[in-house]
Amino acid sequence: MIQEFLSSQLFLLMLTVALYSGGMAIYKRTRSSLLHPVILTFGVLIIFLSLFNIPYSTYREATKILDFGLGMSVVALGYLLYEQEERMKGHVIEILTAVGVGSVVGVLSVVYIAKWLGADRLIQDSIAMKSVTVPIAVGISERIGGDVSISSVVVFVVGIFGAVTGFALLRLLNIKDPEAKGLAMGSAAHGIGTARSIEEGAVEGALSGLAIALMGAITALVAPVLSRFLY
Repeated sequence: MIQEFLSSQLFLLMLTVALYSGGMAIYKRTRSSLLHPVILTFGVLIIFLSLFNIPYSTYREATKILDFGLGMSVVALGYLLYEQEERMKGHVIEILTAVGVGSVVGVLSVVYIAKWLGADRLIQDSIAMKSVTVPIAVGISERIGGDVSISSVVVFVVGIFGAVTGFALLRLLNIKDPEAKGLAMGSAAHGIGTARSIEEGAVEGALSGLAIALMGAITALVAPVLSRFLY
């Protein structure tokens, strides 16, 4: 009876929302990147699902509305982009080039590293789209023959890693331009990185949101071609 309740769709959905809300409260109080709400929620959920032997497929079905909401949130970032319209005029070529190169390098680098480490083709195809949001990554993974579960986990891990280390790395490299920082975070760490970018400033958040959309579109076109002909 208890197992049935704990694995019910409503409970899993509410648990996820409650954990994230609690994590956000802790993050606002501490401002520590290591206590990012996504990290806390992710860790607790892994322990919970493992402890009560709840399959990931069950959890994914219960929280698919959150996946839908994540896709809608990307669209909502368009408002931030609209506010920064003047700053982006005359920089279309630079933006498209930066994100395009980031997409190709993002796909090939992770695939060849995985290949060098001995990963099979399934793993390579599953992690190729690591730098785009989950809804897009899942669609690409299914199209090129990857494992959706692996793709989802990898995308989350990459986003968390980017949110935690991204701006520190950019400061280390002495990159100060807010547009460059926003594009880098959105291209490398998608939605979670964009949430972190919004904390840095409106320009960083807007350009990061733009990078998410462009990265998703370009990777959706590039990944199947690279999968077929290059690796």
